Amino acid sequence: MMDIALQYQLLGVFIISFIGTAAVFFPVPYTAVIFYLGLKGWNPVLLAAAGAFGSTAGEFTGYLVGYCGRKFINAENKRGMEFFTEIFRKYGAIAIFIFALTPLPDDVIFIPLGTLKYPVLETLTSCFAGKFLMCLILAYFGGIYGSALEKFFGEGGGWITTLITIIALIVAYYFLMKIDWQSFIERYTKRFEKVNEK
Repeated sequence: MMDIALQYQLLGVFIISFIGTAAVFFPVPYTAVIFYLGLKGWNPVLLAAAGAFGSTAGEFTGYLVGYCGRKFINAENKRGMEFFTEIFRKYGAIAIFIFALTPLPDDVIFIPLGTLKYPVLETLTSCFAGKFLMCLILAYFGGIYGSALEKFFGEGGGWITTLITIIALIVAYYFLMKIDWQSFIERYTKRFEKVNEK
């Protein structure tokens, strides 16, 4: 993945981000690439733009799957589908933005969005806004993190910086994947609704 980004620059970031979000069942950690390139001093705004365009395009493939396969929804996924459908009926564009911005499982929410025939323009703009902000934060923090490590280890400690970064990203990605986001969202939503009822 990193070779693609280094060889094709921003186009490579777009491609990796597209693959990372289009591959629903085999997610590619494109966010780690953006963080790492931010660490290496790439322009954070351009990085964020390339990542946001690529990831938004990738997410839209899920929307198309949901739109074209509305009549063939797997019974095994019915519960999750109904849950996400209810979320977007209630919260709409704000929910899409939050899912795109945070580690929530945005790679699967676009299937129910397509199933619902949710407005395409609203879906894309909300997703792009969330993805752009997320990628911008990652790129900026990558730069800050890289500067801090360089000060600590010196200019000759590049390989140490790279090794520490890779290990940290792998650990973070592992724990994010272990979280049951649907249960987390259900608990939070119930609390939110109880507060509104008072």
